[in-house]
Amino acid sequence: MSRGFTTVMRPDGLIVVRPNRALRRGFPIKGLLALVLGFFVFKAIMVSSLSEITYNERVAKLKQGGAFEQGGAWLMQIDPATSYLAGFIEPFVE
Repeated sequence: MSRGFTTVMRPDGLIVVRPNRALRRGFPIKGLLALVLGFFVFKAIMVSSLSEITYNERVAKLKQGGAFEQGGAWLMQIDPATSYLAGFIEPFVE
C-alpha cells in the first residue's frame, strides 16, 4: 500500500480498502529476449531437421521474391548463433 489506497463502501455497508495499482513503465526486456531466443531456436530446429543445403536453397528462393520475402530471407539466413544451436540440436532431431 506504499503507492496509496482507495476506500470504497460496498452496497452492504462494508468499507473496503483497495491498494492503488502500480503503473508499469518501461519496455519488457525479458519478453523481448525470450522472443529473440525462441526465434533462434526455431531457426536452429529448421536447419537441423532439414539439411543446411536444403535450408539454404529455400532461403535462396525467398531472396528472389518481393520486398517482404527478401526481408524474410535476410532474417532466416544462417548466422553463427543458429549454426551453433543447430549443431547442438541435431543429434536430437531425426
